[in-house]
Amino acid sequence: MNTILRTGLLALLSWLLIAPAFAALDAKVVKQLVDDDSDQKIEAIAALVKTGTPEAARLLQALSDDALYATDSHIWLKAEDKVYDAVTGTEITPAPDDVDTVTINNRVRGTLDSALAGFKLFDPDPSARLAAAQSLQGDVGAVMIPALTLALQKETDSKVKPILEQLLAQANLKNPDVKARLAAVEGLTHSNSPNARGLLLTRLDPANEPDAAVREAAKASIASIDSRLAWTSALANVFSGLSLGSILLLAALGLAITYGVMGVINMAHGELLMVGAYSAYFVQGVFRNHFPGAQDWYLVAAVPVSFFAAAFVGMVMERTVIRWLYGRPLETLLATWGVSLVLIQGARTLFGAQNVEVSNPSWMSGGIELLPSLTLPWNRIVIIGFALSVLVLMWAIMQKTRLGLFVRAVTQNRPMAGCVGVPTSRVDTLAFGLGAGIAGLGGLALSQIANVGPDMGQGYIVDSFLVVVLGGVGQLAGAVWAALGLGIATKLLEGWAGAVIAKIIVLAIIIIFIQRRPQGLFAVKGRVMD
Repeated sequence: MNTILRTGLLALLSWLLIAPAFAALDAKVVKQLVDDDSDQKIEAIAALVKTGTPEAARLLQALSDDALYATDSHIWLKAEDKVYDAVTGTEITPAPDDVDTVTINNRVRGTLDSALAGFKLFDPDPSARLAAAQSLQGDVGAVMIPALTLALQKETDSKVKPILEQLLAQANLKNPDVKARLAAVEGLTHSNSPNARGLLLTRLDPANEPDAAVREAAKASIASIDSRLAWTSALANVFSGLSLGSILLLAALGLAITYGVMGVINMAHGELLMVGAYSAYFVQGVFRNHFPGAQDWYLVAAVPVSFFAAAFVGMVMERTVIRWLYGRPLETLLATWGVSLVLIQGARTLFGAQNVEVSNPSWMSGGIELLPSLTLPWNRIVIIGFALSVLVLMWAIMQKTRLGLFVRAVTQNRPMAGCVGVPTSRVDTLAFGLGAGIAGLGGLALSQIANVGPDMGQGYIVDSFLVVVLGGVGQLAGAVWAALGLGIATKLLEGWAGAVIAKIIVLAIIIIFIQRRPQGLFAVKGRVMD
């Protein structure tokens, strides 16, 4: 930010050097600027800021750059290897000798830096004014009140104006006038910035604020800000919970199909997420090496690759291992756990044991700032939208296609479905491939917000099973509500009790719920033969 401000000021000073004439400054103020007393310097800086002229900006920039010189009778400034009279702005040739540099201490420099940033509040470019206003948010003193008042009167940009209002209130907190301080405290009541709360806290100390009315007003303002910040934090947790729930939904959708159709507890399901994530990493590498100009679109190309890679692994797993263990849950659990270890070791062999970097495309960088303390990242927004799109596609497959009809038939009554001609063996393979492919899409989404490594799927397998059991076996609607509810509840509880305690509480709630309602949120409709 300081670099932006400095560049703008240097551009302003360059224009000044080629300008035909300068408006003379007040000689008394200029002389006061080189006084040994810091209070006199600060008073002079305030007077120069109040003028708002380019000549004042040039003079203060020279002071900041240690390019202001003085003798008993004259004051000069140096810019672009030329020397100018500090009062009249006329060039002096030859340059004077034996002049002393005007020095400033840290207290004066802080005021000076704020003053220089204040001059950029009048820049024609709104982005430059926004940068200047944001740079002043850390610390702004009473010296800036005239400049901020004038800038606020002229400001028309909707992004800059609220910041200027807060800055003016912040500056007035140090105003000698009690009424001005009281108005500033009341003005900060409507702020959503955590910085405003910190400023008001300083007003509670009698050493900083001698007036009791201002202290009481500050206390009421802090309570109002705390209430809004609590709601903001809750909204942020809900959004984080939605993004976590979206990942869990993608992971659990596939598990809901395979567990619902075949009753298989697939302990390697988490590794199918890992296959999808590494597929995204592979496609990213292909685009970097062969299509660098289209790097931002690698993620779109990775969607089918992640789906089919995970689906292929899932179908191979079903054909070679799971098909021979139907009806033997313990053996299936142990066998799929062994498969998960094989997949993890295979990833370590191919890609290394360390995490790999999967970067966000540029169009997924940044976020939407709803409030000063609440920004919704684009990568999480895209993931939520992606999960909803996959959910709609899954619903269409399950409700509108022949495969979906067969899967629902096998889920509800496998023997009867076989009797009426449903190829249950083929349905098992296709359903397993479909569930694995959706898990691969979950890994693709996960690669945009988490580290990609060989063990990344192990942290999601338990939560995925919880979503399936809580939502109801084979029920898409149940999986949706369970995934989103589990994600939001986890994030809200994490903010209150920490990550570990939150997991324990969520697990206890689910256990109690399943004891009361074993069929889950949505029970399977239809008759099942024992």
